[in-house]
Order: sequence, then structure tokens, then C-alpha cells
Amino acid sequence: MPKLKTKSGAKKRFKLTATGKVKRAQAGKRHGMIKRTNKQIRDHRGTELVFEGDARKIRKYWLAG
Repeated sequence: MPKLKTKSGAKKRFKLTATGKVKRAQAGKRHGMIKRTNKQIRDHRGTELVFEGDARKIRKYWLAG
């Protein structure tokens, strides 16, 4: 049986850390910044770790490849 391909969408949205945790971008930063406070915009900078229960599924089904 051939190897599974990594899902392209997941490849663009998630990255694995050296310890195997899953990083993701902060939500709510694409558009509509005018209605968000400066504090909200600041707080959504950078990346966040995915919760471990969800990270297990991401690693197993989408980043296995």
C-alpha cells in the first residue's frame, strides 16, 4: 500500500515543533481590524500551540506523510 500524502491544507496551517507539538496561527487576523481594539490586535500576534487532544488528531490524520 502506498504512503499517505500529507494534506496540503494542513501543511500550510500547522507546523510541528521539535518536541512534536503542533503550532498554529492566531485566529481573527485576516480582515476587519478596524472593529478590533489595539489590545486584541496585539494579543493575536504570533503563533499558539494547539491543545493536545486536537494535536493528536492533526498529527495522525493530516500531518502523517
